[in-house]
Amino acid sequence: MDFGFSEEQELLRGEARKLLDEACPLSELNALRETPEGHSPEVWKQLGELGWLGLIVPEAYGGAGLGWLDLIVLLEETGRSLFPGPLVSNSLAAATLADAGDDAQQRRWLPALADGSRIGSVALLDEREAFWPDAIGLRGQRDGDGWRLSGEKRFVTDPTAADLFVVAFRTGDAPEALSLGVVEAGAPGVSAKHFPTLDQTRRLGNLELLDVRVAADAVLGAPGEAWPAIERLLDRGATAVAAEMLGSAQAALDLTVQYAKDRVQFGSPIGRFQGVKHPLAEMHVQLESARSLVYYAGWALDESPNDVARAASRAKALMTEASSRIGTEAIQLHGTIAYTEEYPAQLYYKRSKFTRPLFGDADHHYDRLLRLRGL
Repeated sequence: MDFGFSEEQELLRGEARKLLDEACPLSELNALRETPEGHSPEVWKQLGELGWLGLIVPEAYGGAGLGWLDLIVLLEETGRSLFPGPLVSNSLAAATLADAGDDAQQRRWLPALADGSRIGSVALLDEREAFWPDAIGLRGQRDGDGWRLSGEKRFVTDPTAADLFVVAFRTGDAPEALSLGVVEAGAPGVSAKHFPTLDQTRRLGNLELLDVRVAADAVLGAPGEAWPAIERLLDRGATAVAAEMLGSAQAALDLTVQYAKDRVQFGSPIGRFQGVKHPLAEMHVQLESARSLVYYAGWALDESPNDVARAASRAKALMTEASSRIGTEAIQLHGTIAYTEEYPAQLYYKRSKFTRPLFGDADHHYDRLLRLRGL
């Protein structure tokens, strides 16, 4: 069995690294976070022209028709460069439309998401930051053959950049009586805003809905039967975020290893001291263990549907722990300089804190793994 990446996937990795290093270097992040978009529209356009925004979109709807493992390769590189664009949000919206939408809905929205002319996001959570069906409280009210939504979706990624949102809402009293609908950002009653977070290179905020109508042709699948699609979305989100965490954690480790080689104390590089090299070795081992789980989860999304839930939870849980530890140790091993905004170590630390709760933290996924085992 071949556990390596294909020649095409390695080519994608190399081209993505080259583009991101040139077009979106770390030195530009502080400037980009002050812009209204929070990312570079020029770089986003380039990603669309290269076909990278539509990697997992079927060819019939303007995409490349590739698999999740190909997207994992790209996300690992965007994580390594701390890319501030809405790639994860857009990919998840596109994947959900491809999964739960009918042909007319896919033709309506997927081509624009694939070429970058429109940006998508997903809005799942309400007041409770929980990932179980009964935590979704936004209730739809019948309006002819459609629905009316009034309420607030919280912890929405890239809310001000998105042109459309895939929104989860309740259409019955049973815990799993849930639906998914597409809401246009410019529709009457829709308002999105972001709020300050520790990591200002990524946007997080709320989506406010005031008597917003979701027509029947904007509801994905049968009303009240969307929980399986939502659960698949959560698994994809956890895997996608874990892939970006993998890239950023590797970059933080590489930065710290290089600093340990360059920093001289008592006439010797500090990397020769046990208090430095032992933590670096432990960080490497933990990261490599998480890496294999992330790659397997990406493979399972394409090839082994029955194992996706376990694979995604294992990957996100261990990658969350590894990313958090590496971000913290990078600060410690760099010393005081790591706290300054002029030095990149603090960026990786902040990103590790930002991504930790997205699509479930380690505690949530360990609890989920126990539930999957019937415990």
